[in-house]
Amino acid sequence: MSRSAAQRTTDVARAVTDILQPRNVLLLGMLGIGLAAAGNWTGLPWGLLGALCAGIVPAAYIERERRRGTWGDRHVVDRRQRAPIFLVILGSIGAGFLVMVLGGAPTGILLAMTALWAMTVVLLAVNTVWKISVDSAVASAVTALLACVHSPWWAAGYVFVVAVCWSRVALGYHSVAQTAAGAGLGTGAATAFLFS
Repeated sequence: MSRSAAQRTTDVARAVTDILQPRNVLLLGMLGIGLAAAGNWTGLPWGLLGALCAGIVPAAYIERERRRGTWGDRHVVDRRQRAPIFLVILGSIGAGFLVMVLGGAPTGILLAMTALWAMTVVLLAVNTVWKISVDSAVASAVTALLACVHSPWWAAGYVFVVAVCWSRVALGYHSVAQTAAGAGLGTGAATAFLFS
């Protein structure tokens, strides 16, 4: 591959990984899950709260630490540095879940939050020994959740999951096995909780 072709591939992969990063996927996905869970527009604030707790707060934490020089960028490529991020995610999702329970949120959004929390626990555990892909796990979980609460047709969104997996490998952040494991975990966590 020529240098210019390799650069184009890297540019496309970087655009894909930036556009489909967990914060963005969770923002759109949780709004859709909240809408389905409530059956009307009243689910949108619950979805927004879910996105805030599962995606936006952790992304803000990562950005703050990046600015402080803790990490080079949002990807936190050294898995040994990732434990605090997972703990922030677990705490943030847990706090959001508590607010949702106290506020009488629809069951579907509570199940989605539970699935994301459980998935994060597994990501944290696996990350202690192996660098599993969080971006792939989140993209897959959100796609599976949308397919479960709306229609199986949402499974067509797995084309975006494949794009995320490809971009992470193309940028050298993960191996094929690490992205496949992340995607499998996301699907498993989402379907296990929504079909329970």
